[in-house]
Amino acid sequence: MSRNLLSRALLLGATGAALLALPALAETLRIGVTPGPHAQILEAVRPIAAQKGHKIEIIEFSDYVVPNEALNAGEIEANSFQNQPYLDNQIRDRGYDIVAVAQTVNFPLGIYSAKHADWASLPEGATIAIQNDPTNGGRSLLLLRDHGAITLREGVGFTPTVADIVENPKKLKILEIDAAQTARSLPDVDAAAVNTNYATEAGLKPSDAILREDPKGPYVNLIAVRKADADAAWVKDLVNAYHSPEVRAFVEAEFEGSVLPAW
Repeated sequence: MSRNLLSRALLLGATGAALLALPALAETLRIGVTPGPHAQILEAVRPIAAQKGHKIEIIEFSDYVVPNEALNAGEIEANSFQNQPYLDNQIRDRGYDIVAVAQTVNFPLGIYSAKHADWASLPEGATIAIQNDPTNGGRSLLLLRDHGAITLREGVGFTPTVADIVENPKKLKILEIDAAQTARSLPDVDAAAVNTNYATEAGLKPSDAILREDPKGPYVNLIAVRKADADAAWVKDLVNAYHSPEVRAFVEAEFEGSVLPAW
């Protein structure tokens, strides 16, 4: 072999060895979220996913409709912002070909009282304020049902109304008001069902609730992907990163019970 050919061979060999020594390029996963806790938690997921060679790009959406549109269209790889009842409604109404692959966190709805120390202290005929929209109001009625306060008509699903109450042994008076006003109504009612975001804004701690949803109930949030990607290796890596002890510790420390891990 000539000296020039030998030099070129040695150079190519050295270059190849150097390329083999370089780390694999990170696979970018675009994940849609709503601002706030979902985005914050994904920031904690990022370094864990990076260990598996995945770069997470967090895409924030200001509403609840666009993240599923973007996912279905292939503009993002996954989203993390919704619960199963909402996803089911979106799929039914819009025909999306997307599926849930893991549970994430829950924002448990609570019933609070400024007048009574616990649920058992509520008198007969007590007034309870609930949200006047179908999703949150129905959720509050289901919470009351699950604690034996009322009985609802069979087959009401996730959106019962006051008209679906068939038994009310304590003769509770259900007052329907705007969700944003429920915390403010506490001085005027015996108890009020308050969404977590409004509760924290009003200075209420989730531990103060006299009734609270099960953190593993139907309103647990989830990670969704396109059905075609459900069995992909990156999905498993993403779920494992989210469900890591480090992320659980972050959620518990950062949100102090207002957001609960569901894994």
